[in-house]
Amino acid sequence: MSGDLQTSTNVELSTRAKITIALVLVTLGVISRFLPHPPNFAPIAAIGLFAGVFLPRKTAILLPLAAMVVSDVFLGFHGLIFWTWGAFLLIGLFSTYVLKKNYNLTTVLASSIGVSVFFYLVTNFGVWVEGMLYPPTLSGLASSYTNALPFFRNTLLGDLFYVSVIFGAYELAILLARELKSKLSYA
Repeated sequence: MSGDLQTSTNVELSTRAKITIALVLVTLGVISRFLPHPPNFAPIAAIGLFAGVFLPRKTAILLPLAAMVVSDVFLGFHGLIFWTWGAFLLIGLFSTYVLKKNYNLTTVLASSIGVSVFFYLVTNFGVWVEGMLYPPTLSGLASSYTNALPFFRNTLLGDLFYVSVIFGAYELAILLARELKSKLSYA
């Protein structure tokens, strides 16, 4: 990824390209949840961030949710679905309003870190509210957040990794397509 990524957001994607990207991202999200991986090391938030920049708003909001729903059908539903699915939905929404308007290397990395923190805060608040592991006290809330720090580390590392891979692959594809188009125009 280059420091100035403004030009790639000016690329007009065809409807077919948008559908293909959406299907590839959902497939990546679903498959990644079945492959062996550290807990919370997954591409779902990165998918929401990417979709918010390059795909229509409705798609960006629903794409991470689609990956979660499809994979949870097979992995099993749980009591924190409202919190996890809700957090991913809001990440997609955030990306369409904030990241899309300020797309560059710094905002992508900052957004990746920010959504990792957001997901950690929301989902572990949900664990505490659920009341099965921690008492409904401030001490219980603090314990929920403290005990989840290893998961937060994995979330942060996973989000940074997948944001780099997904955005990087897109930027590389755009660069290669431009070079190919340039070479073909001289032929």
